[in-house]
Amino acid sequence: MSIFLDENSKVIVQGLTGSEGMKHATKMMASGTNIVGGVNARKAGTSVEISGSTVPVYGGVEEAMKETGANVSVLFVPPKFAKDAAVEAIDAGIGLAVVITEGIPVHDSAWFWAHACANGNRTRIIGPNCPGIISPGKSNAGIIPANITGPGRMGLVSKSGTLTYQMMYELRDIGFSTAIGIGGDPVIGTTHIDALEAFEADPETEAIVMIGEIGGDAEERAADFVKANVTKPVVGYVAGFTAPEGKTMGHAGAIVSGSAGTAQAKKEALEAAGVKVGKTPTETADLARSLVSRG
Repeated sequence: MSIFLDENSKVIVQGLTGSEGMKHATKMMASGTNIVGGVNARKAGTSVEISGSTVPVYGGVEEAMKETGANVSVLFVPPKFAKDAAVEAIDAGIGLAVVITEGIPVHDSAWFWAHACANGNRTRIIGPNCPGIISPGKSNAGIIPANITGPGRMGLVSKSGTLTYQMMYELRDIGFSTAIGIGGDPVIGTTHIDALEAFEADPETEAIVMIGEIGGDAEERAADFVKANVTKPVVGYVAGFTAPEGKTMGHAGAIVSGSAGTAQAKKEALEAAGVKVGKTPTETADLARSLVSRG
């Protein structure tokens, strides 16, 4: 099985006709994703050719859902338009909105996340500033390379895009039920805890890898959740052990003040919850490999 995304997912792309939208839609479709439409109000009624398939372009998310039965949208929309695009997807009631865009103002992200909550959380948001989600062999919504791993029994949730890819490659001999890059911005939709809860409920996910990074307290809160609610084995990795205090490191959320948000504090919290934490991504992969059955 998988979480949030499977072979029955019908995907639309907001911003399909842009260069990034077309490039990654082509890769998504090549990896088996069922892309049923695109959204661009200025090009409504037209279509694009992707890998020999004709994909219609609609004027809005609501229309696209009505015409195609779409239940997933991937947003390749410039930062200044991303809030409106996310709100449109939420108002249409789509089940999953994957916001790839980097550089969205935090106020805008907070606004559309709150809007989703006010609308009864009908729309799960992944991101923003994330690589998306892949259930290998079933569907791929975002920019995660599909050829670095295959289907399997490991679940992965990660703040970091590049570390998502590395862990998928390191554990390609085992494969993944689903891998999710949740993004590293201060305000995101789906959290470590949301993914952990879903992996715990998925009967075919045997073990879970959780990748965090410095800044904030998301990993500490996830550790508390694991201790209280997760029966499956979890291994972790925290990026940023060498980061200097008070510096912003890469992601906007990776800010450390005093002992709060440090890699060491997160490592200690996770280990106190029974999570084995690797010192490097490769060591973390080795720990994860030891947790799943062979064959």
